[in-house]
Amino acid sequence: MISRRRFLGQASAAAALYATTRPTAFAAPLGLPLGIQLYSVRQQLPSDFEGTLQQVAKAGFREVESAGYFGKTAAEVKQSLQKAGLHCVSAHHSATDLRTKFDELLAFDKEVGVQYFICSSPTFKEPLAPGASANSRTMTLDDWRWNAEQFNKMAEKTAAAGITFGYHNHVHEFEPIDGTVPYMELLRIMDPKKTTLELDCGWAVVAGHKPQDLMRDHPNRFSMLHVKDFKSPAAGLKGAKVTELGQGDIDYRPILQQAAKTQKIRHMFVEQEAFDMPWLDSLKVDADYMRNLKV
Repeated sequence: MISRRRFLGQASAAAALYATTRPTAFAAPLGLPLGIQLYSVRQQLPSDFEGTLQQVAKAGFREVESAGYFGKTAAEVKQSLQKAGLHCVSAHHSATDLRTKFDELLAFDKEVGVQYFICSSPTFKEPLAPGASANSRTMTLDDWRWNAEQFNKMAEKTAAAGITFGYHNHVHEFEPIDGTVPYMELLRIMDPKKTTLELDCGWAVVAGHKPQDLMRDHPNRFSMLHVKDFKSPAAGLKGAKVTELGQGDIDYRPILQQAAKTQKIRHMFVEQEAFDMPWLDSLKVDADYMRNLKV
């Protein structure tokens, strides 16, 4: 029989071996798995859903966030993810879709196995008239406040399903309305005990804000980050051009240093909204940037 001392020695040796061979090559700066928002490959997924996911995994990503399922059933999505060795931890849905088919979307995402149910864009309190364009109206503070109140209600439903509800920003949340910044209203009204926020760092920078300041001032509100790069983000929305990570002007070191201090960030997703090179090369550039970024 093996002695207790020998057993413990072998166990320690095995642990040391694992520590030197575990897949750190797939880790992001905060020790998190490399993640990608699948909006990045929205043009590739419809024609080759399974093959695209496998290419995403081959580039080095291990976690994904969905932005549509392209006619696939939840079972088909889950099977394709498993074949590629990917884990879908979060899903994006517009407030318009959440307003009309919330229960259906939540049931689908629960079957896929997501942990976060994220609203990716707001909607108007009063629905648009049939055939009217969203560009014909602008969001008011009342619209933003109504959205925040709806998010609290939605969060109660997702919590019952074991899923966390959150909101993802773009630029317009930071554009003042009558002296008030809508994003600050979202932070004020959304219940921190029920909801979370996914901070899109790239769009926040384009809007003239420092993601590190937002995380510092509101340390318990953010659980996920979107990581993307822009050329000339200080020029504002019209002057900013999406590019691959490390090819633009956003310095992610101070952003992720603050994220590390909060110790609340659970997932980070690269989002490549446009490519400056062939898409497979772009994914590899982004993955390499994340792996090599020192915080």
